[in-house]
Amino acid sequence: MSGRTFDAVRGARIVGPGAELLPDAGLHDLLLADGRIADIAPTGALRLPGDVLEAEGAFLVSGLWDHHVHATQYALAVRRVPLDAMGSAAEAARRMADAPILADGRRIGVGMRDAFWPDAPSLELLDAATGDVPTYLINADLHSVWVNSAALAREGFDTPDGVLREGPAFEVGLRMNLGDPLSADAAVLAMAADAARRGVVGIVDLDLMWNAESWSRRAAAGFDGLRVEFGIYPNDLERAIAAGLRTGDVLAGAPHDLIRVGPMKVITDGSLGTRTAACSHPYGDDPADRGVLAVPPEELLALMMTATGAGFASAIHAIGDEANRFALDAFAATGAWGTIEHAQLVARSDIPRFARLGVGASVQPAHAIDDRELTDTIWADQTATAYPLRSFIDAGANVLLGSDAPVAPLDPWVSMAAAVFRTRDGREPWRAEETLPLETALAASTHGGSLHPSSIEVGGRADLVLCAEDPRRADEPGLSSMEVRATLLSGRATHLA
Repeated sequence: MSGRTFDAVRGARIVGPGAELLPDAGLHDLLLADGRIADIAPTGALRLPGDVLEAEGAFLVSGLWDHHVHATQYALAVRRVPLDAMGSAAEAARRMADAPILADGRRIGVGMRDAFWPDAPSLELLDAATGDVPTYLINADLHSVWVNSAALAREGFDTPDGVLREGPAFEVGLRMNLGDPLSADAAVLAMAADAARRGVVGIVDLDLMWNAESWSRRAAAGFDGLRVEFGIYPNDLERAIAAGLRTGDVLAGAPHDLIRVGPMKVITDGSLGTRTAACSHPYGDDPADRGVLAVPPEELLALMMTATGAGFASAIHAIGDEANRFALDAFAATGAWGTIEHAQLVARSDIPRFARLGVGASVQPAHAIDDRELTDTIWADQTATAYPLRSFIDAGANVLLGSDAPVAPLDPWVSMAAAVFRTRDGREPWRAEETLPLETALAASTHGGSLHPSSIEVGGRADLVLCAEDPRRADEPGLSSMEVRATLLSGRATHLA
C-alpha cells in the first residue's frame, strides 16, 4: 500500500484537536519531515520544498482510529452471504440454500439479526433448506451461530435448536477464520485500503486468535497500510508473557513500527441481541433470564492481576450493567489500566467510576442506532443507562469510538454521525440527551480518545486526513458519508483521491 510521501500540505483549514492552538482560522500550510509535523503557519509564510499536497481550502483533521475491530472476520465478511436484510428465520434458511459453497466446503452467512425475527431459528428448518452441506449463519453481534446438522457434525458440537452461543460460537468462528491464512491476509490488505479511503490510520484488532502470528506474517509480506494494536486473549496470556510481549511494544521482527502489542481482552458476558449480556434485571417476564457472566469475578481478578504485572493493559468486554460493575471492581482491586469494551448498559452510580479509575469507555455508537428497538423492548425494565455517551463525557471519562466491525462498518464517520445525531434515515433522535458534540466525537475517533486526542501540532505525527467538507457543519447523511480526499500515515499517502 506504499504511496507518495509528501513534504508539505498547502492551503488547509485545520479542524479538531490542534485548531485551538492556531492564531487564526484561515488557511494554513504544514511542513512535514521524518513522519512528523515540522512546522505550521498561515499559507504563504513557509517555504514548502519537495512534494506538496495541495489542499485547496479543504479541511484537515487528525488521522482517525477505530478502537474495536475484528480484522480478519470483517475482511472475510465480504466473501460471505449478507443476511442483514432477512426478515425471518425461514427467509434466511431459504437464502442459505442458494448460497455458494466456499473452497473449504462450507456455506457461510453473516449479519443475521434473529432477535428481530417473528420465528425462531431451528435445526429442522435449516436442515430442510440446506441438506448435507455444512451451513453457518453468524449473528450480527458475533455471539451466536445458527448451524445445520452437517455443520454440527463437522465441528463436533451438539445443540437441540441448532444455535451455538458464546464460547462454542466463538470457537466455530475462529475455525472458519483460520481456514486459509493467505487468503485471509489478502482480504485484510483490501480491508486496510478501504479503511484508508475513509480516513482511518489505525485500528485496535481484537480478533479472537493468536494475533502476534497473523500480524507478523502480514508485516513480513509488506503490510504497511495502517497502525495496528492487536489484542491477546486469556488462553494465550502465558504464551505472550513467555514471548516477552508487553502492551505498546513494537512487534518484534516487523520491518516498521506500525504494528504494536495491544491489551489483554477478556469477554466477561454476552450481548443484547443474543440475550446473554449480564444484567441486574431480567429480560422480559422470566426472572431467571438475566444473561450470563462468562468469567466469574474472582477469575477476572486473577487474569487482570497477572496481565497488569506482566505489562499488559486490559480490555474488558462488558455489555450488561452487572458485567460493567464487576469489571470496574476488578480495575479498582488490581490497579489495572485500559478500557471497558462496549459498556452498553451501565448503572448511573458506575458511570463516574470510569473517570475515577481512569478506565476508558471504548464504545460503538452505531450499535445504539441498530439496537434502539431491542433496547426499548427486551431492556425496557432495566434501570441502568443504556448506551451512555454524553454521560461518560460529563463524568470526565475518556471515550474512544469504534465499530466492532463486522458488527458495524469500519467507518469512523458512520460512528461519529451516530454519536452526534443518535439517528439515521431521518428518524427522531433516540435518547437525544446522550448525543455528543462533533468536536468531542472527532477527538474520540483519534488514537488517544476524547481526553487525550491526537492533535495537529508541531512535533505531532503526520497522520492526517483531508476532508472535502467541514465536518462541523455536516448533517447526519453528510457526516456519515464524508468525502475523504487524502489520508496520510506519517506523511505517506495511503489514500489519494
